[in-house]
Amino acid sequence: MQVGNAGDKNENPFSPKAFLTRYWDNKITNKSPKPHFLLSKASPLTAPETATFAKLAANNTLSAHLPRFCSAARLLCYSKPLSLSPERTSRDAKFAVYNNRNFSNYGTSRVGGLNSFKNYSDNQRENGPQNDFRQYSKSSANHSDDFITYGSFGNIINDTFRSYGGGATAGTSTYKNYAEPVNGFDDLEFASYSDDAIKRTQSFAAYTENGNGGEQSFAGYGKRGNETENSFQNYGTSSNPTLTGFSSYGKDGVRVNDTFKNYANHGNNPTNTFESYGDGGDGAVDRFVTYRVESNGGSDSFQNYGKESNGADVDFTGYDKSDNSNSDKFIGYGKGGEKQRFGFSGYRINSSFAEYAKQGVRTFASYKNESLSGIMVNNWVEEGKFFREFMLKEGTVMAMPDIRDKMPERSFLPRVILSKLPFTVSGLNRVFGVGWSLEKIVMDSVRECERAPSPGERKRCVGSIEDMVDFATEVLGSNVVVRTTENVKGSKGNVMVGRVNGMNGGRVTESVSCHQSLFPYLLYYCHSVPKVRVYEADLLDPKSKSKINRGVAICHLDTSAWSPSHGAFLALGSGPGLIEVCHWIFENDMTWTIGD
Repeated sequence: MQVGNAGDKNENPFSPKAFLTRYWDNKITNKSPKPHFLLSKASPLTAPETATFAKLAANNTLSAHLPRFCSAARLLCYSKPLSLSPERTSRDAKFAVYNNRNFSNYGTSRVGGLNSFKNYSDNQRENGPQNDFRQYSKSSANHSDDFITYGSFGNIINDTFRSYGGGATAGTSTYKNYAEPVNGFDDLEFASYSDDAIKRTQSFAAYTENGNGGEQSFAGYGKRGNETENSFQNYGTSSNPTLTGFSSYGKDGVRVNDTFKNYANHGNNPTNTFESYGDGGDGAVDRFVTYRVESNGGSDSFQNYGKESNGADVDFTGYDKSDNSNSDKFIGYGKGGEKQRFGFSGYRINSSFAEYAKQGVRTFASYKNESLSGIMVNNWVEEGKFFREFMLKEGTVMAMPDIRDKMPERSFLPRVILSKLPFTVSGLNRVFGVGWSLEKIVMDSVRECERAPSPGERKRCVGSIEDMVDFATEVLGSNVVVRTTENVKGSKGNVMVGRVNGMNGGRVTESVSCHQSLFPYLLYYCHSVPKVRVYEADLLDPKSKSKINRGVAICHLDTSAWSPSHGAFLALGSGPGLIEVCHWIFENDMTWTIGD
């Protein structure tokens, strides 16, 4: 457990942090050191700032002072869209460690040259990066753009590529490690991207891999292109629910070559929509190679795909080799076209083909139209995310999942301000102006907070440390201790378990677990967890045997009420009530237990 001093002796006794220290001592009776990892999240507002903002919130005028409030209170607030820049730049450029920029009309009518965006918008946990690439490289000739490690660890990314490369001849665009990994409802929009381009190549490699939610839109991408080549490789691999829309992609194109390789593999409920994709194209070649392999759930819709095209060659090789229930629809696929070829090799899924092409060559090799909803796979669950209790013994080498906190850094609000703020989507939008890219996240968080508790569960969403302390002590009593894993060392690698300590002597106990929600201010979803054992374990480097971390693990002993499709059972190969399930407490999550 991370511990430290609760506050500075010279601190104003009326500040939120000083008040919190007194509140903690009044509510929690044991003399354990106050946890630095939690108290560091307290509001940084001064006493005068707290009084000022509380008065503004009470008068419903806080929104007029939002920039100052968000900055002083360290909150996540929506940024207004960037304005269109009339400037044009004609020289080569390298952009490293940039963020929130407007690149409209950049590279317009360029001949040759290269623009490189490396580590652009990288590691933006503090805010929602917003970048605008409008009419970028428009009407250029043999001009190339590289986006390498762009937007990694972004939160609520809002990137716009409108009329990017429109009318360009030759040249390349490369997106490598773009938005990987992202968190939250990112908005990546490619509208009229490479319209009317000639012999231009676009490549998306490792695009939004390991993402957590989000929406990508490709509207009119490559429309009326001539001999263009687009490649999506490792796109959305191992991502949590994502929504990708391809509307009028490659429409009226001539000899367009598109490849989707390892697209959405190992994803969790990916949803992809291909509407009027390749509509009216001439001699287009589309390849879906190992598309959505071993994904969990998901839905794809191909509507009017290749409609009225001429000489289209479409091949689905290893499409959707998943063992879990999925749903695909092919409506008007290839309808009205001539001299088409569609191949489905190794395709296995529940799918419907409505108004499928009446003419042309259609090949279904090893196609199985059957339901496999009762069979689960474990490949999409990150290795080490769940494990068995017997593995918590000295000398065990085990995989550690990625326990890093990918959410933006925010602070709690003082209770005096929090009590005057609305907790509805419309109310929060009125105060914070969250914008549509953040609105869905706020809506999901509010719904989860308002959801009725499960039988035997006690739950509460808290936006202040005082509220968290109140809930923990209501459930467990005044003798409580809060713990989290010490750091993130060992993430995504192997660790060796060192000395292990069971809390409360290793006895079965009850705990309160608290998990972050993405919200303008720091909001935790806390709930009671009965029949658990909680452990602290030294984590060692398997090679040097040196200590690198102090992990906190919780083992759920009663899993009888869990869903059969829970990721723990997919990973460990069992079912509800048959086994206990353990997991590590991730960075900035925490668990409260009765003090020893």
